[in-house]
Amino acid sequence: MIHWRRATVRAVLSDRPGAREVRVELHSPLPAVDGTPRDGDLTVRALAYTDLVGTPEVDDAVLLNVSALARRLGTGGFALVTALPDRLPADPPPGPGHLVKDRYSPLQTMVLGVDDQESPHHDVLASASGIEHTPVVVADLHSALPAIIAGVRADAPDARIAYVMTDGAALPLSFSQAVAGLREADLLHTTVTVGQAHGGDLEAVTVHTGLLAAVHVADADVVIVSQGPGNLGTGTPYGFSGLVVGDHLNAAALLGGTPIAALRMSQADARERHLGISHHTLTAVGRVARPGCLVPVPRSSSQDAAEAPVTVAMDAQLPQLETAGHTLVDVPTDGLRAALEDSPVRLSTMGRGLDEDPIAFLAAAAAGRCAAARIGR
Repeated sequence: MIHWRRATVRAVLSDRPGAREVRVELHSPLPAVDGTPRDGDLTVRALAYTDLVGTPEVDDAVLLNVSALARRLGTGGFALVTALPDRLPADPPPGPGHLVKDRYSPLQTMVLGVDDQESPHHDVLASASGIEHTPVVVADLHSALPAIIAGVRADAPDARIAYVMTDGAALPLSFSQAVAGLREADLLHTTVTVGQAHGGDLEAVTVHTGLLAAVHVADADVVIVSQGPGNLGTGTPYGFSGLVVGDHLNAAALLGGTPIAALRMSQADARERHLGISHHTLTAVGRVARPGCLVPVPRSSSQDAAEAPVTVAMDAQLPQLETAGHTLVDVPTDGLRAALEDSPVRLSTMGRGLDEDPIAFLAAAAAGRCAAARIGR
């Protein structure tokens, strides 16, 4: 199930909080693909989660998991450092916290949860009953995060924004280059990692306590919920990691928030099931989410003919969401393209940027604009 390799670090490529990227030389080649040997693939990029395995330096020996890299899947072209066998990190200092995340995997880690009995915020979480109409934007893909933030800040530049990262994809928050860039630009106030995900400013056991913490501990005006990078899909109606969008909208509604479903859209995806409004949204929001969500619909005043096919497809699909009991909210996209172009982090979804698939990012930004209009309501 795991392809292991030994390697030696040859260069440090980049750092961000909680992660270091290095170039390594493999001691043996990657596994063959379709029977074709890969003897020339001895130099690869590798990613180390420094809080978990330590900080690799040049000439360090490392142990790698290369399974996804060998199959060209899911890790962004990285091998993953599992250990520095000759230079193990020091033991963490003693402290409170008994929440174990990534449980019973070799890299399980212990954290102090905001809802932990040892947490200074435990009493707040124990007594909080709701999130008081706070707008909660729930998205399928992690790539929607910077676009949603751009939409919020286009109309509410001083809003306090919290990101709740769920455990449907990457578990370490530090895998996300987008989060690192948004934090560095001071556009994202607080991160909360829930379930098996870890590495946020706040840790929580469930999406529910993550939402409560975002509002009552971090004092967020807007909360954004999505899985981390690494969406998993199978081409089957219910076999995709984003199906939990419906559950997370339900959690926001249960706690008295304003659940806002960001449309996953595309005008460039080669897969028909993702053109217009993705079947992921139609299933998770239309079938799993309970009635009563707001669904922001991007509406452009532009007469650009390039947008017409998407509009036709979208208008044919929207009744499925309205029939499910949700409220469609037309959101003007005027000014959102400029806000997206000002993003301090690269906008990319399924390898496509803003110019290749503008509606993907405009739909997410429209959800952010919808949330901004509901701050304080």
